[in-house]
Amino acid sequence: MTVLWVFLGAMAGAPLRYLTDRTVQSRHDSVFPWGTLTVNVAGCLILGALAGAGRALPGSAFAVLGTGFCGALTTYSTFSYETLRLVEERAYFYAGANVLVSVVAGIGATLLGYTVVGALAG
Repeated sequence: MTVLWVFLGAMAGAPLRYLTDRTVQSRHDSVFPWGTLTVNVAGCLILGALAGAGRALPGSAFAVLGTGFCGALTTYSTFSYETLRLVEERAYFYAGANVLVSVVAGIGATLLGYTVVGALAG
C-alpha cells in the first residue's frame, strides 16, 4: 500500500514541479535557474514541516507527501545539470550563486518548516 501512496504523491509533485519551473523561469530574463531553486526550496520547507510533525503524522501521510510529493517536486539532478550548464557557459558567478543559494536556502527552509511545525505540534 505504501508504494501506492508514494505513486499518488508523485503524480501531483511532478507536474507541479514542471509548471512551477516554467512559470517562474518565464518571469525572469536571466540564465539563473530561478524555477528549479523555487521548487527545491519549497520542497525543503514542506519536508522540514513534515519532519517537524514527527509522530503526529501517520506513516501513510509521510509516504504520500514526503516521499511521493516532495520527491517528485524537488530535483537534485536538474540542480546539478543547470549548475554544470552555467559553468560550461562560463557564467561562473551564477553557477557559484546557484550552489550557495540552493544549499543555504534549502537548509534554512528545512529548519524553518521543522521548527515552526515542531513548535505547533509539540
